[in-house]
Amino acid sequence: MQQVIEGAGRVLMPGLIDAHWHSMMAAPSLGAILSGDHRYLTAIAAAESTRTLMRGFTSVRDVGGNSFGLKQAVDEGILPGPRIYPSGAMISVTSGHGDFRQAGDLPRTMGAPGPTDLEGDTAIADSPDEVRMRVREQLMRGASQIKLTAGGGVSSPHSPLDAVTFTPAELRAAVEAAGNWGTYVTVHAYTSQAIREAIDAGVKVIEHGSLMDDDTARLIGQKGVWLSIQPFPDALAEAFPPGSFERQKADEVFVGNNHAYDLAKKYKLKTAWGTDVLFSATLATQQGAILASLTRWYTPAEALVMATGTNGELLQLTGKRNPYPGEIGVVKEGALADLLLVDGDPVADISLITRPEQSFKVIMKDGVIYRNTL
Repeated sequence: MQQVIEGAGRVLMPGLIDAHWHSMMAAPSLGAILSGDHRYLTAIAAAESTRTLMRGFTSVRDVGGNSFGLKQAVDEGILPGPRIYPSGAMISVTSGHGDFRQAGDLPRTMGAPGPTDLEGDTAIADSPDEVRMRVREQLMRGASQIKLTAGGGVSSPHSPLDAVTFTPAELRAAVEAAGNWGTYVTVHAYTSQAIREAIDAGVKVIEHGSLMDDDTARLIGQKGVWLSIQPFPDALAEAFPPGSFERQKADEVFVGNNHAYDLAKKYKLKTAWGTDVLFSATLATQQGAILASLTRWYTPAEALVMATGTNGELLQLTGKRNPYPGEIGVVKEGALADLLLVDGDPVADISLITRPEQSFKVIMKDGVIYRNTL
């Protein structure tokens, strides 16, 4: 049945896309994730998924976590939520970013999952053969792209930021296994060395890049590699206790982030936007505000294009593994009908997207209306 909605001069724009989201880890605390009942955590993720859609985010690229069941529930219409492009388990190495084990959990027998691997949110791989196996496991589960952690991370209890985790042979094994399925590998990497080794192995997307130097940024541009970078809010660092190992790393990354954005603009890199919200239901509500904070480096129009059409181009890298074939992130005949009707002009006033309850009068995903307050 056809429905006509009178926009009355309001602005029609594509649904927003978050290119670095963690559906299973955005809202619960780190403690809950490490010790909580997984069904409880799934309930939290389901509720947050609905709130994400109601913030105007009609698609998310999930770059770490077992979101396959949540994706199925959303796709089947069991609960409202954004389209999920899942990576499945975040693949790391022993002591790398994503290894939350303690010393008492060691040693691990090669090929055996660690305790944190069993729920499918992380996967430890310490050889090219193990990497191939872990990649293929995610593809078997329905991953649209593969996520590896090529360097140290902020939230990791063991890995320093300067650590380069996977060897070149391990990275190539992941790229080959993903390529055999027609999709790509994205890697978490802050430092120039981690980024360069990933690019040499054929990785197509770099997540973060906050500590890269000028030459590395130039290389990213020359190779046509995507940079998926996030304008980290200060509140994200405050999730870690002052003086802790994690807080020290967060402070270093946040300082470097501004320079990384300057380099992205200098070399006109293919730049995607995401939030990387972790372990904070409060911060998750600020998804739109984090997007609006891009105006530190970009015009409102540039920021909105990045979070719609540009991110939509990134999603197309999945090729035949794309779970939602079709043009996305644009208002165009024949494109996927993900649309927002905005009460005001977000190009003139980007703060409108920080108040979705008032600003987004209509939220549509795939032609289905999830909100209409006209």
